[in-house]
Amino acid sequence: MWHDEAFFRQLLDNLYDGVYFVDQNRVITYWNKGAERLSGYSAAEVIGRGCRDNILVHVDARGCQLCIDGCPLGSTMIDGKERQSEIYMHHKDGHRVPVKVSASPIRNASGSIIGAVEIFSDNTTRTADQQRIEDLQNMAFLDPLTALPNRRFLENALHRQLEELHRYGWPFGVLFFDIDHFKLFNDQHGHEVGDAVLKMVARTMANCSRSFDTVGRWGGEEFVAIIANVDAQKILQIADRYRHMIEQSGLVVDAGLLQVTVSIGAACAAPADTVDSLLERADALMYQSKRDGRNRVTGEL
Repeated sequence: MWHDEAFFRQLLDNLYDGVYFVDQNRVITYWNKGAERLSGYSAAEVIGRGCRDNILVHVDARGCQLCIDGCPLGSTMIDGKERQSEIYMHHKDGHRVPVKVSASPIRNASGSIIGAVEIFSDNTTRTADQQRIEDLQNMAFLDPLTALPNRRFLENALHRQLEELHRYGWPFGVLFFDIDHFKLFNDQHGHEVGDAVLKMVARTMANCSRSFDTVGRWGGEEFVAIIANVDAQKILQIADRYRHMIEQSGLVVDAGLLQVTVSIGAACAAPADTVDSLLERADALMYQSKRDGRNRVTGEL
């Protein structure tokens, strides 16, 4: 039984983590049930295809495509060393998912490398997120389309952050997002695709957020993120990470891969701020990003 291939396949399929094998040409030869669940792609959709063929399209936190430069599987087949990294995987629904990846070489009986195996696990706090969603639903603080906190929740959260800034001096900032040319997407592809784009952006933002930050839908194609414990330099770095991840997400439609960008305004809270004044500054900076060409972050000088 221990040498039965079917037994080992069943064993791998029962793992929670995703597992897949590639040959020397990085063509996928095995794809377990965990990989299907975490990526949204069935085994039939990926086996026989190259891992770089617009499937997982791994990127790092800066948005660099690792399939082009820095692929863990490719590197481990070259030098035979195991690798671990934290990256962002492309889900079939279009959004980005943070995953922990381990890559190891596969050798034949003589010790030659004939392929590689990658194991990837979900790197988000699903249990805490689900509880948070249930709490928000009970308090009517959840946006029904994107499952993010809504404008009412964000306003209350900003009031609390300002109170903590006044009382304890805890710094924070606000990011104001607007999806570029969103009306054009609705006009060209219809409102159903427009809604899917909003959900894709929302999931990417939620998956790329730190556990103590808050992202929510402000309304329409606008989103707001409340970023804790940052200065003017740090908030720009965080904003640019969001921008990269959204730009590298993609929704598959009949016309092909649909990708969007966002314009972002970044403002740090000052002791004299109100909720309205802070949001007005972030909103004005977002519009400056629009005027400067879109798909960019504008912060305060």
